[in-house]
Parts: sequence; structure tokens; C-alpha cells
Amino acid sequence: MKINITLYICITFFSCSSVFGQVENESLEKQKDSTEIMYYIIKGDTIAREIINLDEVVLLKKVKFMSEQDRRRYLILRRKTRKVYPYAKLASERLTTMTERLNTIEKNSDKRKYTKRVQKYIEGEFSEQLKNLTHTEGQILVKLIHRQTGRTAFDLVKELRNGWRAFWYNTTASLFEISLKEEYKPFNVKEDYLIEDILERSFQKNILERQEAAFPIDYLDLKAHWNKKNVDN
Repeated sequence: MKINITLYICITFFSCSSVFGQVENESLEKQKDSTEIMYYIIKGDTIAREIINLDEVVLLKKVKFMSEQDRRRYLILRRKTRKVYPYAKLASERLTTMTERLNTIEKNSDKRKYTKRVQKYIEGEFSEQLKNLTHTEGQILVKLIHRQTGRTAFDLVKELRNGWRAFWYNTTASLFEISLKEEYKPFNVKEDYLIEDILERSFQKNILERQEAAFPIDYLDLKAHWNKKNVDN
């Protein structure tokens, strides 16, 4: 069954503003000599450095499945997660931009006008894509919105619209087995753990662009937690 309830979730808090990053030039010139020892040259002085700081890399083993059915479920979940994650990432970026913009607007009437303009833009930009999400994809999107923003879709609707609309859309969504109050709990919910595993693997393969969660998630601790839980069970 196709649904369009997730369309409202995203329309409520996406912003049409673009965010541009700034790139700073390195102040240190790096060189190597014949011994492959790294040197830093600082204003004419040469400082040898035998240790090079590297970004932490998590080595992932191949996923093992108890059955063919488990493997198929994982692959389906992977396809759906990769499909909706970009929307959750965009939601986080747009929410940050819109919040910053709203903080600069003094009059409530101007804030409402700004929000309506944003919603109108999003309707034209994303409506067709979001309307085609299935109910399972919509629920995964709700969870990932919580992962990326730290707030449930219900709370976001409530903050940016009003409590009645949040209640109404949560009730409507429940007809399609979607709860806007759903939270992302990878340490408690097996499916959420699998989603986090899928995200980490997709980040490392550059299939998805990494965006840190709004709350701390240590993947190694998470994996150890579920490995222990599987052994105990």
C-alpha cells in the first residue's frame, strides 16, 4: 500500500535554504624524506614526526545470516534504508537552517509566512518522491529522522505547527502502521541495530554520505552489545 503521510513529515521542517561550508587552508607544509618520515615545515623550521594521525576506521566483517530468510530480510531492509536515509539527512540539514532563519525573524506573522513559503517549495520539490514511499519505508524514515535530528517526527510537527496537527497526523499515520512518535533505539530494537549496521557499511563504501547522529552511537559498543545478547539467548 502506498502512502503520502510521510510527505507532511518532511514538508513541515525542510528548508529551501542552502548551507555552504568554508574550507580553511592548512598552515603547515608537509614533506617526506627518503626514509619516509613525515616532516612538518613551520616558518623555515623542520620538525620530524614519526607518527601520523589517521582517522579511525572500523573494520567490518562480512554479515553472517542464520538462514536464507534472514539474509533476504536484511537485503530488503538495506534497500529501504538506503532509499530513505538521504531524506532524513536532508531533514536534519534543513531543520538547522530553518531554525537559524526563524531565530532572526522577530514577528510571528513573518515566521508563519516564511514557514509557508518553505512548505510550498518542498511540496513542489519532493512531493512525488515522498508519496511513493511504502508504509515500511515511511516508518524507517520516521526512525531515521529521530536519529538525525534527535527529535521524533511528532515533536517536530508539534513544534513547527501545533499540537492538534501533531495528534491528527499521528492518528492518520497509525492507520498505515506508522507512528510519528517512533524513536530510533539501536541498543534496544534489533531492526534499528540492523539499520545502523547498514548505515555504517554504506558510509564506508561511500554509498551514503555520512552524517553523525544527533546523539552518540558507538558502533563497536553496539555490535558487542548485540553479539553478547545473541550468545546469552
